[in-house]
Amino acid sequence: MPRNAELNPVASGLLGLASAGDFSPLEERAAPLFDCQSCGACCSYSSEWPRFSTEDDAQLDRIPQDYVAADEAGMRCDGVRCSALAGEVGKSTACGIYEVRPDVCRACMPGGDDCLMARKAHGLPTL
Repeated sequence: MPRNAELNPVASGLLGLASAGDFSPLEERAAPLFDCQSCGACCSYSSEWPRFSTEDDAQLDRIPQDYVAADEAGMRCDGVRCSALAGEVGKSTACGIYEVRPDVCRACMPGGDDCLMARKAHGLPTL
């Protein structure tokens, strides 16, 4: 199994189809995936969501202090929007600290429950 395939909700299905020899067009079989860079809803859903929980000190030290909340419990937010998010939600976004983002951000998968909940809150399509 490819590295980190368990983190992609579609990977196991694709691997199963490949081993079964089903080579019909992918769009007929796979659930839709959302492009995070045209969304950003999860990064502007709740000021309580981007919390630090499983990071070790070395991980936290790599996050620029400007993006860390005053209580150091999570990411600094402007309202409900993470301060590291650049761009316009639902159009074009990017994470200013993508390579060093917290574990909770890494765990949010395109099309997963958290993703769909945030997309719905922003009035973005969930299917």
